[in-house]
Amino acid sequence: MLRRSGFAGIFSGTTTWKPRLKKGPGAASTTILFFLIFITLTFMSSVRINTSIFSAYNSRNLTKRISEKHKKPTKKLEIPLNCSTRNQTQSCPTNYPTSFSPNDLDPASRPVCPDYFRWIHEDLRPWKANGITRDMVEKANTTAHFRLVIVKGKAYIEKHKKSIQTRDVFTIWGILQLLRRYPGQVPDLELMFDCDDRPVIRSKNYRRENTTGPPPLFRYCGDRWTMDIVFPDWSFWGWAEINIKPWESLLKDLKEGNNRSKWMDREPYAYWKGNPFVSETRRDLLKCNLSDTLDWNARLYIQDWILESQQGYKQSDLASQCTHRYKIYIEGWAWSVSEKYILACDSTTLLVKPRYYDFFTRSLQPFHHYWPIRDDDKCRSIKFAVDWGNKHKKKAQAIGKAASGFIQEELKMENVYDYMFHMLNEYAGLLKFEPRIPEGAVELCSEIMACSSSNGLEKKFMLESLVKGPSVTSPCTMPPPKIL
Repeated sequence: MLRRSGFAGIFSGTTTWKPRLKKGPGAASTTILFFLIFITLTFMSSVRINTSIFSAYNSRNLTKRISEKHKKPTKKLEIPLNCSTRNQTQSCPTNYPTSFSPNDLDPASRPVCPDYFRWIHEDLRPWKANGITRDMVEKANTTAHFRLVIVKGKAYIEKHKKSIQTRDVFTIWGILQLLRRYPGQVPDLELMFDCDDRPVIRSKNYRRENTTGPPPLFRYCGDRWTMDIVFPDWSFWGWAEINIKPWESLLKDLKEGNNRSKWMDREPYAYWKGNPFVSETRRDLLKCNLSDTLDWNARLYIQDWILESQQGYKQSDLASQCTHRYKIYIEGWAWSVSEKYILACDSTTLLVKPRYYDFFTRSLQPFHHYWPIRDDDKCRSIKFAVDWGNKHKKKAQAIGKAASGFIQEELKMENVYDYMFHMLNEYAGLLKFEPRIPEGAVELCSEIMACSSSNGLEKKFMLESLVKGPSVTSPCTMPPPKIL
């Protein structure tokens, strides 16, 4: 009989003639055998198809991974200052990059900023709801030393009055270095800066419903009764008048000084050296000094800056002053730039209760970063702290280590620049007007400031703190607002 074989039909597509087989065990065995062969061939074909699909997918992904791994990173670019010859007027360069191309394009790869960055949200909170108008900025002109305008990545300064020493000069220099570090990333803005010590924008004057918002005024410190916007102080780029190096260099010196003088080998007393004549609280501290009848465990010294300058600042080297187990921080006329130097010393910081804060100190924790000292009972409070520390040396030493670790890591210069970057970006986002360059304002850049400087030490510090070129990494990621 004519019969079409199913298996043969599938593979050959032809018709075959076969005699009808008798039913029996042999026929059944043959059918089962053919069925098993079909199943095996089908399975093997499926495996080949899946394997090739997987291989192609894996090859594509491997190529992608290799491509990403070998992606050519942005090369760190160093651009020296382009100083004109003596017979030419110094001008700003036209060859400095105007854009920023970091290697870490993925935001998830960027580190989160230190915790004290959260205070940026709090310092700008008074303007969060309604923004900042031009009228508000103009009202801040009352005490400001200069107006800063940034337009298309260039800085313009309108000087109002001279500051104490070179505070204004090195504050402006620091902002210019920020623009070199992150070219094209600082938005257009306009602000007023006050270089004096004490904050002046009183919160109580702006609590009534019908009052306009407070003037946004930048300065170096604040307190609980005021609304001034806190910004890094000038000394991060050097304090020429008293020969204090730029912060990046000084941090290295302080670390080396700590390695030379171990905590256990230091004098077991509390040390302070400074100018006591700027405030009543410092004059009161001098009562705690060693006398013929009393020893409050404090060794206090008056700093004579005039004599120091005549002797070449040989006795005021900060890295050589980390010789006592305990160091006292006490405010002067307001906050003092000495706080970061004291905290960096590995010594246990005895911090006399402060009124003022700067941009990073609000994240310091008592008994972890410092030992708090009572302002109304300094001598006994200092003696108790030193006695306790000398009885619990490892715990006291740990406080000093925590503080110096905080300063070395959280307050390194790249974080200072990132704080400035985020503060200015957040501030610019609140402006309700378009920044404009006022008549009489002058464009400033690193070349105009450093190349034209006639002061040897000022110029030295500027060149030492110069940002060599654009950063190859993005600023750190801002943490969310602090929960109060």
